[in-house]
Amino acid sequence: LGVAGLAYGAYRIADTAFPEYHLILKTGLIVVLYAILYKITLFLFKRLENRWIVQYKWEMIRIFIVFAVTGSSSVVVGRPVMALLGITKENLDPFLYWVLFSVIGLVFYQIFLVTFGWLFGQFRFFWAFEKKILNKISFNLLFKDR
Repeated sequence: LGVAGLAYGAYRIADTAFPEYHLILKTGLIVVLYAILYKITLFLFKRLENRWIVQYKWEMIRIFIVFAVTGSSSVVVGRPVMALLGITKENLDPFLYWVLFSVIGLVFYQIFLVTFGWLFGQFRFFWAFEKKILNKISFNLLFKDR
C-alpha cells in the first residue's frame, strides 16, 4: 500500500508540474521522483524507529495508522461540533472561526489519539506521547508521573 502511495504521489507531482511533457519523459520523471520519495521515506522511517524505540516494524505501521485516523477523525468530528454550537463562518470573524475550529479539533485530537492508540494496541506509546504533548502545552500539572 505504501509503495502504491509513493508511486501515485510521484505520478501526481510529475503530472501537475509538467503536464505537457511527452509520455516517455514523464515516465522517466515519475521513476526518478519515486526513487527520491522512497529514499526520503526510508530515511524518515529509520529516524522515527530509533526515536520511538519500537521492537517491530509493524508497530510503527500501527502508529502511523493511528496518527492518520486520528487527524482525519478530529476534523470530521470538529465540523459538526462547531455547527452544533452554532459557530459558522458567516456569523463569526473568519480568523476567530479558524482559531476556535483549531482548538476544538485539538481537543478531539488528544482524546482520539489515546482512544485509537488503545484500539490499535499501542496505548502505552500514545499515553506517553500524549503526556509529552500536554507538557508542551503546559497541562503538565494534571499528568505528572508520581
